[in-house]
Amino acid sequence: MSNSNEAKTPAARDPYKILRDPYLEWIEREGAAVFEDFGCNMFEVETKPWPRFGMDGVAVHLKGRGDFMSIFVMDLKPGKSSTPVRHLYEETIYVLAGRGSTTIEAADGRKYSFEWGPGSLFAIPLNARYQHFNGSGRDTARLACSTTAPGSMNMFYNENFIFDNPWHFPERMGQDRYFDGDGDYIPIKPGQNIWETNFVPDLASLELTDWAARGVGSTNIMLMMADSVMHVHSSEMPVGTYKKAHRHDPGAHVMCVTGKGYSLGWFKDESDLIRVDWTHGVVFAPMNNMFHQHFNAGPMPARYLATIFGSLRYPFLTNKRELNQSGVDTSVKEGGNQIEYEDQFPLIAQMYEESARENGFEVKMSKFDIPGMKKR
Repeated sequence: MSNSNEAKTPAARDPYKILRDPYLEWIEREGAAVFEDFGCNMFEVETKPWPRFGMDGVAVHLKGRGDFMSIFVMDLKPGKSSTPVRHLYEETIYVLAGRGSTTIEAADGRKYSFEWGPGSLFAIPLNARYQHFNGSGRDTARLACSTTAPGSMNMFYNENFIFDNPWHFPERMGQDRYFDGDGDYIPIKPGQNIWETNFVPDLASLELTDWAARGVGSTNIMLMMADSVMHVHSSEMPVGTYKKAHRHDPGAHVMCVTGKGYSLGWFKDESDLIRVDWTHGVVFAPMNNMFHQHFNAGPMPARYLATIFGSLRYPFLTNKRELNQSGVDTSVKEGGNQIEYEDQFPLIAQMYEESARENGFEVKMSKFDIPGMKKR
């Protein structure tokens, strides 16, 4: 028997077995590749075989992922199928590249199959057995899978319970037509209007609704998928505009769907700014209560996808419930979490003016009284 610590889990190396993280222990036992940073380009991150899923994959652990969320970037090779699997964690999948199909099995034996391609978004109902199929004999399919695996694994710390549990959740399946790209529009108010479905064939063309309180020309839709505890939404910024800064708890994974731009994050002021430049496939997660702000820096509308633990229907956490009740778009001057344009520090506008010169687009923010921005 080897005395080497190399093959032991973090818990096994700790003689007191305290301060454990069962999720990270599971990732190590799986032999999974891991990527850690503030953000990453999911097209460039390297994967390796992940036998449990029958695909190549990597666990993307961003600095702001919090306690409940992670992303698995998975590669399904040409003409291959994944291993049929079920699990007691939520999963929402965005198709980065490739074409294929997925089959989901209901408790009564019915099977739902749908075809996906680049830009498709779909959710796996909790603990439903599913399998992916690559429809191409030439191209690899790459999937960005937002999961609540860390929360589930750290709560139950038993992988057999997570992956071999026979319990069914038929209420999570929703309407049959939800797997066909159809859904139900639930109008509530700007910033809370919902499209309920299980499958969006093309996220880039999904109709959004106005949410001017979050920024000039801002549009948005909340997505209720597979009746999940995972919050999903998509927002878009017109050319020459940017969103207002705001803050919230960790776990929000923000990924670019169309266009190009950048996001800024800070805790105090411009002295601790972090910048992430993004195009399609870049994802980042703001850290706990970090102010962050998104900017369209290209010649076309910029749309992004956000996946977060705690949905509008099932906030789960007290702070998520309070945030949704008080409004994400309430100014910090009124006790909220949003910085209005007139209150941002001048460097924000100066950086955007510079980006406009470099990228050749017209700034369309002059009607606002923004410190540091030229009047036109």
